Amino acid sequence: MSPLKVAIIGAGPAGCTLARILGQESNVQVTVFEGESSVDTRAQGGTLDLHTDTGLAALKRAGLFDEFLKYARFDGEAFVLCDKKMKKYINLKGTTSTKDSRGRPEIDRVQLRLLLLASLPKEIIRWGSRLQRVDDDLCLHFEHGVEKGFDLIIGADGAWSKVRPLVSSEQPYYSGIGGMDLFIANAEDRYPDLHKMVNRGSVFAFSDGKSLMGQQKGDRSLIVYAWSVRDHDWKKTCGYDLQDPKAVKQAIAKEYSDWAPELLKLAEVANEDDMIARNLYMLPVGHRWQNRPGVTLLGDAAHLMTPFAGEGVNLAMTDAMNLANAIIAANKVGDMGVLTKQVKMFEEDMFVRATKTQLQTKGNMDDTFFTPGAPRTSIENFMTRAISSDMNAVAGYFVGVLVRTYFWVWKIFN
Repeated sequence: MSPLKVAIIGAGPAGCTLARILGQESNVQVTVFEGESSVDTRAQGGTLDLHTDTGLAALKRAGLFDEFLKYARFDGEAFVLCDKKMKKYINLKGTTSTKDSRGRPEIDRVQLRLLLLASLPKEIIRWGSRLQRVDDDLCLHFEHGVEKGFDLIIGADGAWSKVRPLVSSEQPYYSGIGGMDLFIANAEDRYPDLHKMVNRGSVFAFSDGKSLMGQQKGDRSLIVYAWSVRDHDWKKTCGYDLQDPKAVKQAIAKEYSDWAPELLKLAEVANEDDMIARNLYMLPVGHRWQNRPGVTLLGDAAHLMTPFAGEGVNLAMTDAMNLANAIIAANKVGDMGVLTKQVKMFEEDMFVRATKTQLQTKGNMDDTFFTPGAPRTSIENFMTRAISSDMNAVAGYFVGVLVRTYFWVWKIFN
Protein backbone atom coordinates (compact mmCIF):
# COMPACT_ATOMS: atom_id res chain seq x y z
CA MET A 1 0.00 0.00 0.00
CA SER A 2 1.30 3.47 -0.85
CA PRO A 3 2.04 5.78 2.10
CA LEU A 4 -0.76 7.94 3.48
CA LYS A 5 0.01 11.55 2.52
CA VAL A 6 -0.78 14.12 5.22
CA ALA A 7 -0.40 17.89 4.95
CA ILE A 8 -0.17 19.83 8.22
CA ILE A 9 -0.63 23.57 7.86
CA GLY A 10 1.24 25.30 10.67
CA ALA A 11 4.36 24.43 12.67
CA GLY A 12 3.18 25.54 16.09
CA PRO A 13 3.00 23.24 19.11
CA ALA A 14 -0.08 21.40 17.80
CA GLY A 15 1.22 20.89 14.27
CA CYS A 16 4.67 19.81 15.45
CA THR A 17 3.26 17.41 18.06
CA LEU A 18 1.09 15.81 15.40
CA ALA A 19 4.01 15.56 12.96
CA ARG A 20 6.26 14.04 15.64
CA ILE A 21 3.80 11.27 16.57
CA LEU A 22 2.91 10.51 12.95
CA GLY A 23 6.60 10.47 12.07
CA GLN A 24 6.99 7.34 14.17
CA GLU A 25 4.81 5.50 11.63
CA SER A 26 6.73 4.19 8.63
CA ASN A 27 3.76 4.32 6.27
CA VAL A 28 2.63 7.92 6.82
CA GLN A 29 4.21 10.66 4.70
CA VAL A 30 3.97 14.00 6.51
CA THR A 31 4.63 17.48 5.15
CA VAL A 32 4.41 20.52 7.42
CA PHE A 33 3.82 23.84 5.66
CA GLU A 34 4.79 26.88 7.74
CA GLY A 35 4.27 30.47 6.62
CA GLU A 36 7.19 31.89 8.60
CA SER A 37 10.56 31.82 6.87
CA SER A 38 12.39 30.31 9.86
CA VAL A 39 11.92 29.39 13.50
CA ASP A 40 13.25 32.77 14.69
CA THR A 41 11.24 34.98 12.34
CA ARG A 42 9.31 36.52 15.25
CA ALA A 43 9.10 36.38 19.02
CA GLN A 44 7.13 33.35 20.24
CA GLY A 45 5.37 34.92 23.21
CA GLY A 46 5.50 34.11 26.88
CA THR A 47 5.34 31.02 29.02
CA LEU A 48 3.03 27.99 29.07
CA ASP A 49 1.99 25.61 31.82
CA LEU A 50 1.55 22.05 30.60
CA HIS A 51 -0.85 19.76 32.43
CA THR A 52 -0.50 16.11 33.39
CA ASP A 53 -3.45 14.63 31.49
CA THR A 54 -3.18 16.82 28.39
CA GLY A 55 -0.01 18.63 27.28
CA LEU A 56 2.34 16.42 29.28
CA ALA A 57 0.51 13.28 28.14
CA ALA A 58 1.01 14.40 24.53
CA LEU A 59 4.74 14.89 25.11
CA LYS A 60 4.97 11.41 26.61
CA ARG A 61 3.11 9.97 23.61
CA ALA A 62 5.61 11.76 21.38
CA GLY A 63 8.55 10.35 23.34
CA LEU A 64 9.69 13.83 24.40
CA PHE A 65 8.86 14.01 28.09
CA ASP A 66 12.44 13.41 29.28
CA GLU A 67 13.65 16.14 26.93
CA PHE A 68 10.93 18.45 28.27
CA LEU A 69 12.15 17.91 31.83
CA LYS A 70 15.46 19.56 30.88
CA TYR A 71 13.62 22.85 30.38
CA ALA A 72 10.60 22.50 32.68
CA ARG A 73 10.27 25.05 35.47
CA PHE A 74 8.40 23.54 38.38
CA ASP A 75 9.04 26.69 40.41
CA GLY A 76 6.94 28.40 37.76
CA GLU A 77 3.86 26.82 39.33
CA ALA A 78 3.89 29.63 41.91
CA PHE A 79 0.71 31.65 41.37
CA VAL A 80 -0.90 34.68 42.97
CA LEU A 81 -4.31 36.10 42.08
CA CYS A 82 -4.87 39.46 43.70
CA ASP A 83 -6.68 42.77 43.35
CA LYS A 84 -5.24 46.18 42.49
CA LYS A 85 -4.14 46.74 46.10
CA MET A 86 -2.27 43.41 46.19
CA LYS A 87 -4.87 41.70 48.40
CA LYS A 88 -4.21 38.04 47.65
CA TYR A 89 -7.14 35.71 46.99
CA ILE A 90 -5.02 32.81 45.73
CA ASN A 91 -1.41 32.29 46.80
CA LEU A 92 0.21 29.05 45.63
CA LYS A 93 3.88 28.18 46.00
CA GLY A 94 6.10 26.68 43.34
CA THR A 95 8.28 23.62 43.77
CA THR A 96 11.58 22.29 42.52
CA SER A 97 10.77 18.76 41.39
CA THR A 98 8.19 16.49 39.82
CA LYS A 99 7.55 14.89 43.22
CA ASP A 100 5.84 17.94 44.73
CA SER A 101 4.44 19.34 41.49
CA ARG A 102 0.77 20.18 41.08
CA GLY A 103 1.06 18.87 37.53
CA ARG A 104 1.39 22.26 35.80
CA PRO A 105 5.13 22.93 35.14
CA GLU A 106 6.02 25.93 32.99
CA ILE A 107 8.08 26.14 29.82
CA ASP A 108 8.70 29.10 27.55
CA ARG A 109 6.63 28.90 24.39
CA VAL A 110 9.71 29.35 22.24
CA GLN A 111 11.52 26.52 24.06
CA LEU A 112 8.59 24.15 23.63
CA ARG A 113 8.48 24.87 19.93
CA LEU A 114 12.23 24.40 19.56
CA LEU A 115 12.03 21.11 21.44
CA LEU A 116 9.32 19.84 19.10
CA LEU A 117 11.01 21.11 15.94
CA ALA A 118 14.32 19.49 16.92
CA SER A 119 12.53 16.13 17.06
CA LEU A 120 11.39 16.36 13.43
CA PRO A 121 13.38 15.54 10.28
CA LYS A 122 14.32 18.90 8.76
CA GLU A 123 13.11 17.87 5.33
CA ILE A 124 9.46 17.54 6.33
CA ILE A 125 9.06 21.23 7.23
CA ARG A 126 8.52 23.62 4.34
CA TRP A 127 9.43 27.01 5.78
CA GLY A 128 8.21 30.13 3.99
CA SER A 129 5.10 28.35 2.69
CA ARG A 130 2.30 30.80 3.43
CA LEU A 131 -1.07 29.32 2.53
CA GLN A 132 -3.38 31.60 0.56
CA ARG A 133 -6.42 29.36 0.20
CA VAL A 134 -7.62 25.79 -0.23
CA ASP A 135 -9.88 24.98 -3.19
CA ASP A 136 -12.88 22.67 -2.97
CA ASP A 137 -10.79 20.04 -4.77
CA LEU A 138 -8.29 20.30 -1.87
CA CYS A 139 -5.56 21.98 -3.89
CA LEU A 140 -3.38 24.09 -1.60
CA HIS A 141 -2.50 27.52 -2.98
CA PHE A 142 0.69 29.02 -1.54
CA GLU A 143 2.63 32.11 -2.50
CA HIS A 144 5.16 29.78 -4.14
CA GLY A 145 2.60 27.75 -6.10
CA VAL A 146 0.10 24.90 -5.80
CA GLU A 147 0.47 21.67 -3.81
CA LYS A 148 -1.96 18.76 -4.14
CA GLY A 149 -2.38 15.01 -3.82
CA PHE A 150 -2.82 14.80 -0.04
CA ASP A 151 -5.12 12.25 1.57
CA LEU A 152 -5.71 14.51 4.58
CA ILE A 153 -5.21 18.25 5.09
CA ILE A 154 -5.00 19.40 8.70
CA GLY A 155 -5.45 23.03 9.63
CA ALA A 156 -3.15 23.75 12.57
CA ASP A 157 -2.78 27.31 11.34
CA GLY A 158 -4.16 29.26 14.24
CA ALA A 159 -6.76 31.95 14.77
CA TRP A 160 -7.04 33.14 11.18
CA SER A 161 -6.87 29.70 9.63
CA LYS A 162 -6.99 29.45 5.85
CA VAL A 163 -8.17 25.85 6.12
CA ARG A 164 -11.18 26.58 8.36
CA PRO A 165 -13.39 28.01 5.55
CA LEU A 166 -13.55 24.53 4.01
CA VAL A 167 -15.57 23.27 6.97
CA SER A 168 -16.93 26.35 8.75
CA SER A 169 -18.00 29.91 7.99
CA GLU A 170 -17.21 31.06 11.55
CA GLN A 171 -14.51 33.67 12.11
CA PRO A 172 -12.98 34.84 15.39
CA TYR A 173 -14.70 37.75 17.10
CA TYR A 174 -13.36 40.32 19.53
CA SER A 175 -13.57 39.21 23.17
CA GLY A 176 -13.80 42.74 24.53
CA ILE A 177 -10.29 42.57 26.02
CA GLY A 178 -7.24 44.33 24.62
CA GLY A 179 -4.05 46.00 25.78
CA MET A 180 -0.28 45.85 25.83
CA ASP A 181 2.31 43.09 26.11
CA LEU A 182 5.46 44.39 27.81
CA PHE A 183 8.81 42.83 28.70
CA ILE A 184 11.41 43.35 31.43
CA ALA A 185 14.82 41.95 30.52
CA ASN A 186 16.94 40.30 33.23
CA ALA A 187 14.46 41.21 35.94
CA GLU A 188 16.12 38.90 38.44
CA ASP A 189 19.24 41.09 38.59
CA ARG A 190 17.84 44.50 37.64
CA TYR A 191 14.63 44.50 39.67
CA PRO A 192 14.93 41.96 42.50
CA ASP A 193 11.78 43.35 44.13
CA LEU A 194 9.70 42.46 41.06
CA HIS A 195 11.45 39.12 40.77
CA LYS A 196 10.55 38.40 44.39
CA MET A 197 6.94 39.47 43.86
CA VAL A 198 6.48 37.18 40.86
CA ASN A 199 8.37 34.43 42.74
CA ARG A 200 9.49 32.69 39.53
CA GLY A 201 5.84 32.11 38.66
CA SER A 202 2.91 34.39 37.92
CA VAL A 203 1.11 37.30 39.55
CA PHE A 204 -2.31 38.11 38.08
CA ALA A 205 -3.97 41.28 39.41
CA PHE A 206 -7.55 42.14 38.43
CA SER A 207 -9.80 45.08 39.35
CA ASP A 208 -12.24 47.44 37.65
CA GLY A 209 -12.23 45.55 34.34
CA LYS A 210 -8.45 45.82 34.14
CA SER A 211 -5.48 43.55 34.73
CA LEU A 212 -1.75 43.75 35.31
CA MET A 213 -0.07 40.37 35.05
CA GLY A 214 3.58 39.43 35.41
CA GLN A 215 5.10 36.07 34.49
CA GLN A 216 8.65 34.76 34.86
CA LYS A 217 10.31 33.40 31.73
CA GLY A 218 13.14 30.91 31.51
CA ASP A 219 15.64 33.58 30.44
CA ARG A 220 15.11 35.45 33.77
CA SER A 221 12.99 38.12 32.09
CA LEU A 222 9.39 38.97 32.90
CA ILE A 223 6.52 39.27 30.46
CA VAL A 224 3.87 41.76 31.55
CA TYR A 225 0.30 42.06 30.31
CA ALA A 226 -1.65 45.29 30.80
CA TRP A 227 -5.05 44.22 29.46
CA SER A 228 -8.48 45.71 30.09
CA VAL A 229 -12.02 45.99 28.76
CA ARG A 230 -11.73 48.17 25.65
CA ASP A 231 -13.54 49.03 22.45
CA HIS A 232 -12.44 47.02 19.44
CA ASP A 233 -10.92 50.09 17.76
CA TRP A 234 -9.03 51.31 20.82
CA LYS A 235 -5.72 51.29 18.93
CA LYS A 236 -7.08 54.05 16.69
CA THR A 237 -8.99 56.01 19.32
CA CYS A 238 -6.71 55.75 22.38
CA GLY A 239 -5.28 59.25 21.80
CA TYR A 240 -1.62 58.33 22.04
CA ASP A 241 1.05 56.87 19.76
CA LEU A 242 1.35 53.13 20.32
CA GLN A 243 4.84 53.28 18.80
CA ASP A 244 6.00 55.77 21.44
CA PRO A 245 7.03 53.76 24.53
CA LYS A 246 6.98 56.77 26.83
CA ALA A 247 3.45 57.64 25.71
CA VAL A 248 2.37 54.03 26.27
CA LYS A 249 3.82 54.02 29.79
CA GLN A 250 2.19 57.36 30.61
CA ALA A 251 -1.17 56.04 29.42
CA ILE A 252 -0.83 52.91 31.56
CA ALA A 253 0.21 54.99 34.60
CA LYS A 254 -2.89 57.14 34.14
CA GLU A 255 -5.25 54.22 33.53
CA TYR A 256 -3.93 52.34 36.60
CA SER A 257 -3.25 55.38 38.79
CA ASP A 258 -4.93 53.91 41.89
CA TRP A 259 -3.16 50.53 41.70
CA ALA A 260 -0.46 49.36 44.11
CA PRO A 261 2.99 50.86 43.32
CA GLU A 262 4.60 47.42 43.07
CA LEU A 263 2.12 46.45 40.36
CA LEU A 264 2.52 49.73 38.51
CA LYS A 265 6.28 49.21 38.49
CA LEU A 266 5.79 46.24 36.15
CA ALA A 267 4.86 48.74 33.45
CA GLU A 268 7.06 51.62 34.57
CA VAL A 269 10.35 49.73 34.10
CA ALA A 270 9.37 47.69 31.00
CA ASN A 271 11.73 47.64 28.04
CA GLU A 272 11.07 50.50 25.65
CA ASP A 273 12.16 48.62 22.54
CA ASP A 274 9.60 45.83 22.70
CA MET A 275 5.90 46.62 23.24
CA ILE A 276 3.02 44.89 21.52
CA ALA A 277 -0.55 46.21 21.31
CA ARG A 278 -3.08 43.43 20.86
CA ASN A 279 -6.73 42.46 20.95
CA LEU A 280 -7.87 39.07 22.19
CA TYR A 281 -10.17 37.09 19.89
CA MET A 282 -12.21 33.92 20.28
CA LEU A 283 -14.38 31.52 18.30
CA PRO A 284 -17.94 30.90 19.49
CA VAL A 285 -18.20 28.54 22.45
CA GLY A 286 -19.22 25.14 21.10
CA HIS A 287 -17.87 25.77 17.59
CA ARG A 288 -18.32 22.66 15.47
CA TRP A 289 -18.80 21.58 11.85
CA GLN A 290 -20.00 18.73 9.70
CA ASN A 291 -17.21 16.31 8.89
CA ARG A 292 -15.71 16.78 5.45
CA PRO A 293 -13.56 13.92 4.11
CA GLY A 294 -9.95 14.92 3.57
CA VAL A 295 -9.95 17.97 5.88
CA THR A 296 -9.93 18.68 9.61
CA LEU A 297 -8.78 21.29 12.13
CA LEU A 298 -7.14 21.32 15.53
CA GLY A 299 -5.90 23.81 18.09
CA ASP A 300 -6.77 27.49 17.70
CA ALA A 301 -8.00 26.89 14.16
CA ALA A 302 -10.76 24.74 15.67
CA HIS A 303 -11.48 26.37 19.03
CA LEU A 304 -9.67 29.69 19.54
CA MET A 305 -10.21 31.04 23.04
CA THR A 306 -8.79 33.63 25.42
CA PRO A 307 -5.92 32.52 27.70
CA PHE A 308 -7.68 32.85 31.06
CA ALA A 309 -7.77 29.15 31.89
CA GLY A 310 -4.24 28.28 30.77
CA GLU A 311 -5.65 25.44 28.68
CA GLY A 312 -5.21 26.48 25.05
CA VAL A 313 -1.91 24.77 24.26
CA ASN A 314 -2.87 21.75 26.38
CA LEU A 315 -6.09 21.33 24.44
CA ALA A 316 -4.23 21.76 21.14
CA MET A 317 -1.56 19.17 22.00
CA THR A 318 -4.26 16.74 23.11
CA ASP A 319 -5.97 17.32 19.76
CA ALA A 320 -2.69 16.47 18.04
CA MET A 321 -2.18 13.30 20.08
CA ASN A 322 -5.74 12.07 19.52
CA LEU A 323 -5.75 12.89 15.81
CA ALA A 324 -2.42 11.12 15.36
CA ASN A 325 -3.84 8.04 17.06
CA ALA A 326 -6.89 8.16 14.77
CA ILE A 327 -4.76 8.46 11.63
CA ILE A 328 -2.46 5.64 12.72
CA ALA A 329 -5.43 3.37 13.46
CA ALA A 330 -6.94 4.05 10.04
CA ASN A 331 -3.60 3.61 8.30
CA LYS A 332 -3.25 0.10 9.69
CA VAL A 333 -6.48 -0.83 7.90
CA GLY A 334 -5.48 0.96 4.72
CA ASP A 335 -8.98 2.14 3.81
CA MET A 336 -9.86 5.80 3.12
CA GLY A 337 -13.38 5.23 4.40
CA VAL A 338 -11.94 4.13 7.71
CA LEU A 339 -9.76 7.26 7.78
CA THR A 340 -12.83 9.45 7.32
CA LYS A 341 -14.65 7.59 10.09
CA GLN A 342 -11.68 7.87 12.45
CA VAL A 343 -11.29 11.61 11.79
CA LYS A 344 -15.00 12.15 12.37
CA MET A 345 -14.77 10.33 15.71
CA PHE A 346 -11.78 12.51 16.62
CA GLU A 347 -13.74 15.66 15.76
CA GLU A 348 -16.78 14.67 17.82
CA ASP A 349 -14.57 14.01 20.83
CA MET A 350 -12.70 17.29 20.29
CA PHE A 351 -15.95 19.26 20.14
CA VAL A 352 -16.90 17.98 23.59
CA ARG A 353 -13.46 18.60 25.11
CA ALA A 354 -13.13 22.03 23.52
CA THR A 355 -16.58 23.24 24.57
CA LYS A 356 -15.83 22.36 28.18
CA THR A 357 -12.56 24.29 28.05
CA GLN A 358 -14.10 27.23 26.19
CA LEU A 359 -16.76 27.54 28.88
CA GLN A 360 -14.07 27.49 31.55
CA THR A 361 -11.92 30.20 30.01
CA LYS A 362 -14.90 32.39 29.12
CA GLY A 363 -16.21 32.00 32.66
CA ASN A 364 -12.85 33.05 34.06
CA MET A 365 -12.75 36.05 31.71
CA ASP A 366 -16.25 37.11 32.73
CA ASP A 367 -15.43 36.67 36.43
CA THR A 368 -12.28 38.76 36.32
CA PHE A 369 -13.02 41.47 33.72
CA PHE A 370 -16.78 41.81 33.44
CA THR A 371 -17.99 41.31 37.04
CA PRO A 372 -18.23 44.49 39.15
CA GLY A 373 -16.14 44.25 42.30
CA ALA A 374 -14.00 41.39 41.01
CA PRO A 375 -12.09 39.48 42.18
CA ARG A 376 -13.73 39.82 45.61
CA THR A 377 -17.24 39.33 44.23
CA SER A 378 -16.37 36.46 41.89
CA ILE A 379 -13.51 34.51 43.44
CA GLU A 380 -15.87 31.71 44.55
CA ASN A 381 -16.99 31.09 40.97
CA PHE A 382 -13.41 31.25 39.71
CA MET A 383 -12.11 28.75 42.25
CA THR A 384 -15.07 26.38 41.99
CA ARG A 385 -14.67 26.25 38.23
CA ALA A 386 -10.93 25.57 38.51
CA ILE A 387 -11.19 22.83 41.11
CA SER A 388 -14.26 21.03 39.75
CA SER A 389 -13.42 21.16 36.03
CA ASP A 390 -12.73 17.40 35.90
CA MET A 391 -15.42 16.33 38.36
CA ASN A 392 -18.93 15.05 37.84
CA ALA A 393 -21.89 17.29 38.64
CA VAL A 394 -22.48 15.94 42.15
CA ALA A 395 -18.84 16.25 43.23
CA GLY A 396 -18.68 19.68 41.60
CA TYR A 397 -21.72 20.81 43.60
CA PHE A 398 -20.15 19.84 46.92
CA VAL A 399 -16.86 21.46 45.95
CA GLY A 400 -18.79 24.63 45.20
CA VAL A 401 -20.40 24.56 48.63
CA LEU A 402 -17.03 24.12 50.34
CA VAL A 403 -15.38 26.87 48.30
CA ARG A 404 -18.19 29.33 48.96
CA THR A 405 -18.18 28.54 52.66
CA TYR A 406 -14.42 29.02 52.86
CA PHE A 407 -14.49 32.42 51.16
CA TRP A 408 -17.55 33.54 53.15
CA VAL A 409 -15.52 33.03 56.32
CA TRP A 410 -12.34 34.40 54.77
CA LYS A 411 -14.04 37.64 53.72
CA ILE A 412 -15.26 38.26 57.27
CA PHE A 413 -11.64 38.65 58.38
CA ASN A 414 -10.15 40.09 55.19
